[in-house]
Amino acid sequence: MDRKSITTIIGISVLTLSGAAASRPGFVEQARVIDAEPVYETVTVSYPVTECRMERVVHEGYRRGGYVAPIAGGIIGGVLGHEIGRKKRGDTALTVAGTLLGATLGHGLHSAHARYRPTVEHVRRCETVDRYDEQRQLTGYQVKYRYDGRIFHTYTAEHPGKYIPVRVKVSAAGES
Repeated sequence: MDRKSITTIIGISVLTLSGAAASRPGFVEQARVIDAEPVYETVTVSYPVTECRMERVVHEGYRRGGYVAPIAGGIIGGVLGHEIGRKKRGDTALTVAGTLLGATLGHGLHSAHARYRPTVEHVRRCETVDRYDEQRQLTGYQVKYRYDGRIFHTYTAEHPGKYIPVRVKVSAAGES
């Protein structure tokens, strides 16, 4: 359509509109898209990552196996107590006392000679941390279109296709 035809159609439309219709903000037409250039932005995106590592943990302690000395001491003490008690008629009491004394002495002897030996253990430790990555993302389109023989520019969030809807507002030359 040429400019004169469009002007004539617009003029007739304005004359035929009622007062209520004239108060509307215009009408919508289709304009031909000339170009739609994608617009990209670099954005930072975070994502969680689980990181694990092996740690060496040292536990302080003494050598195990400390049951032999108290048991052997208890047996020896019990036998000696029994022998002494048999001669003095306090058989059971001295046997029990000898057993307890022998076990205590055996434990003390073992503890005095036990060497401290640290225990080493490897433990897996994990934690979740945020990683950041920069990505280029499409944010919209810079659109160039032609309407009524003139070139216009706008920004749209989506690609408009071959045509873009435009709002046309018509008013008398003296109005603002």
